[in-house]
Amino acid sequence: MPISPKYQNRLVVMVKEPRPGWVKTRLGKSIGMTSAAWWFRHQTKRLLRRVQHPGWETILAVSPDIAGMNSRIWPEHLARMPQGTGDLGARMNRIFDTLSPGPVVIIGGDIPDITSRHIAGAFRALGNHDCVFGPATDGGYWAVGLRRTGPRPYHLFDNVRWSSEFALADSIATASGQRVTLLETLRDVDTVDDL
Repeated sequence: MPISPKYQNRLVVMVKEPRPGWVKTRLGKSIGMTSAAWWFRHQTKRLLRRVQHPGWETILAVSPDIAGMNSRIWPEHLARMPQGTGDLGARMNRIFDTLSPGPVVIIGGDIPDITSRHIAGAFRALGNHDCVFGPATDGGYWAVGLRRTGPRPYHLFDNVRWSSEFALADSIATASGQRVTLLETLRDVDTVDDL
């Protein structure tokens, strides 16, 4: 399904093809790569059912690009776009820069407690903020959103220490001068302790 070009709220869910050794590798070190891939596949399916809503367009940002665009694992009715190459920051910047103007919230597929209420809160917060972050309990974040009413005068995610307790603080620092707010803190699943 193609991405709508009209100005509207967009929720982008970043997903990887759930292959052993491709997804949730830190979790896989404890429970096995096949079990970690199985968990991610079923977690993401539950998440997608919970976050779809008529108040926004839900888009999948898939990896790997070619296999993900053609994958039968994800619901066919959802629009898809490739994540492309680079670190997480480069891939998220590409998403923000590719979509037509309008509010965009990006989340991952590994947040068990997220609901459409959390997403609606992120879009509400973008009504009077330039940027929103949903903190995770490990120092990272489960959501990042931009209002995107015009060209960005700044570049997010430069020099962020990904997969560390500094990821949120580093990312907020890259939005210097912008009106930033934080959402509710949720947990993501990276290790067996998170389960």
